[in-house]
Amino acid sequence: MAFMENRTEVNEFILVGFTDTPEYQVLLFIIFTLIYIITLVGNLGLVTLIWMESTLHTPMYFFLSSLSLVDLGSSSAIIPKMLAGILTGDKIISYNSCATQMFFFVIFVTTENYLLASMAYDRHVAVSKPLHYSTIMSSKMCLGLTISCYVCGSVNSSIHIGFTFSLSFCSSNIVNHFFCDIPPILTLSCSDIHFTELLVCVIGAFNMAFAILIIVVSYLSIFIAILRIRSTEGRQKAFFTCASHIFAVSLFYGATIFMYLQPSSAHSMEKDKMISVFYTMIIPMLNPLVYSLRNKDVKNAFIKAIRKKNY
Repeated sequence: MAFMENRTEVNEFILVGFTDTPEYQVLLFIIFTLIYIITLVGNLGLVTLIWMESTLHTPMYFFLSSLSLVDLGSSSAIIPKMLAGILTGDKIISYNSCATQMFFFVIFVTTENYLLASMAYDRHVAVSKPLHYSTIMSSKMCLGLTISCYVCGSVNSSIHIGFTFSLSFCSSNIVNHFFCDIPPILTLSCSDIHFTELLVCVIGAFNMAFAILIIVVSYLSIFIAILRIRSTEGRQKAFFTCASHIFAVSLFYGATIFMYLQPSSAHSMEKDKMISVFYTMIIPMLNPLVYSLRNKDVKNAFIKAIRKKNY
């Protein structure tokens, strides 16, 4: 990305972060470090458990392990640099490092968007077509869907980075944020950002709308299938199969829609930082807990793994 430096007089940015008050910085460092540790342990632990336990070698858990890796990636693209800045007081990030951070973050967020849609489709097949589930959701199908999610993420990120960092940055280099996100970077440009801003909204809206459409259609089909189940126990089992995913979807889309589908003039950077903390740190930390605590298969596999270790 070195070619980008020739297009701008700015060769580094200063990430303002949250506060300059030393007492608050110590508190924030402790809180964010704990969040990152929980995120690492939760997501890596879930991936390891799914990989080790043969009972979890199913399409649903394949997608769940992929989601954990994506959550781990999105957090790792941001939190270590932020923690280093709080610890050392060095809030400077180079132009190319800023572009790289944004590139990987957008990849992981977009990939998660499509993974959630793939997981909804998986649940639709499991509930609506249980007899054909293993045939439809074959290993080849699961792998193909996951690779497609990453391809969409890579293409989307490349477009955003290409247009955002082709703009000129010739005045302020102070980013009122804790990482290089698209909206605060656009506000610093001395170029006309209307087209780039429109592009961000249009592509973001398409990605979310397409994924949400798949999710909504899948859950409508699931709801119809549940109504056809005569036993109360069967309905409850079908519902709990989807409950964790519905909760994760609500958290993810609630935050991203609020953050990205509005013009930069409507953004309040202080409010955006709070929302960003939610979807860059809290959601990746919560996802493994959400999918594990109410999942009997995961809990049983965990207990089994602990017993194996003790013996």
